[in-house]
Amino acid sequence: MAKDVQCRCPWLDTSKQDYVTYHDEEWGVPLYDDQKLFEFITLESAQAGLSWYTILKKRDGYRRAFANFDVKTVASFSEADIERLMLDESIVRNRLKISATINNAKRFLEIQQEFGSFSNYQWQFVDNQPQVSNLNELSDYPAITEASTAFAKDLKKRGFKFLGPTTVYAHMQASGMVNDHSNDCFRKAEIIEKY
Repeated sequence: MAKDVQCRCPWLDTSKQDYVTYHDEEWGVPLYDDQKLFEFITLESAQAGLSWYTILKKRDGYRRAFANFDVKTVASFSEADIERLMLDESIVRNRLKISATINNAKRFLEIQQEFGSFSNYQWQFVDNQPQVSNLNELSDYPAITEASTAFAKDLKKRGFKFLGPTTVYAHMQASGMVNDHSNDCFRKAEIIEKY
């Protein structure tokens, strides 16, 4: 069997095949589907204080626990649902994060009502065009940007929780608002060419 020698981003632990698959197939691909955006926002907010890989391993649990990220269903969750989720070992059992997800679903619906879609709202923070970064080493990756700070500030003003500038920047990377694949990563050019 031939060894995979494709160059990938310096942050990626290539010994974890599920992490490699996420990097190669999802991370940094421009995303416009609201249900997927709600999933990504939920997972990023759950990650606060934890490693992304921890959340990635629990992704299927989150799908089951949060109605496959159907935002209307999640927005209708009650206190009984919070108690049920606090017993669910397939997710991070943090009451504040669980409550934040339900709150964020309600706020997400308000944005959909105002802008027609969450995608329309989100993409305005990069002038509706994926931003391409110039990154060679791990030290080149920013934790926040002006755009993530503005996006996070607006989300906070609208009542969202667990979505500060660093978490929002991670969401922007994941959902392709910024192409933060390193210059030598094979996915950088593929995404630019396709999107």
